[in-house]
Amino acid sequence: MTITNDADGALDHVREWVFDLDNTLYPRTCDLFAQVDLLITRYVMEMTGLEHDAARRLQKDYYRDHGTTLNGLMIHHEVDPEDYLDKVHAIDYSPVQPNPELVDHIAALPGNKYVFTNADQGHARAVLARLGATDLFDGVFGIRDTGYVPKPEQFAFESFLTFHQIAPEEAAMFDDLEKNLFVPHLKGMATVHVVADEDFSHDQVDAWELGRAAEGAEHIHHITDDLAAFLASINR
Repeated sequence: MTITNDADGALDHVREWVFDLDNTLYPRTCDLFAQVDLLITRYVMEMTGLEHDAARRLQKDYYRDHGTTLNGLMIHHEVDPEDYLDKVHAIDYSPVQPNPELVDHIAALPGNKYVFTNADQGHARAVLARLGATDLFDGVFGIRDTGYVPKPEQFAFESFLTFHQIAPEEAAMFDDLEKNLFVPHLKGMATVHVVADEDFSHDQVDAWELGRAAEGAEHIHHITDDLAAFLASINR
């Protein structure tokens, strides 16, 4: 996997900039999503009656197989998605630090900017407030807006593109999970895989969750471990 923090003019055609939220607009190292991850395990335990380790395995299986743990729980256990979203996002947002450099670089991009997340809008707006990006984006599209159908499902992307009337060939998608970039690539969007530093490790994160693509994967057009620097290369 070759990481480059220089777009080198390759995104000059882009006028619609679409960003995932968690572990993309803030670094995975701040461990914000680790809080959500633990609350999801607790929720699975409550819904299934499983002990911790078994519940965590089921959580990860649903996440891998259904795009989100919520989607798996809805399919197999008919959980109330609103109850789930309220409980798993009851977290401390203070680990997300203001990032004026990133905010400035996103603001300078030519065209419209969006957040497209598998979380809900309340969570997204709490994160954006911490970043100093409350009024930065032209739209925030969350899991309720897709009828709870998550990325990487094609329906989720089609819902987003249709709602905002975005021409895919003029758009770029930034996401920390390479599986969420298959459909954007097929639609004609430019794709940017935002990866954690190679040295990142956490006992709550399985290696496959880091979502690094194989070298030369055709659905990954750019890879960066420094989003601000990558965007700066576009704006210079």
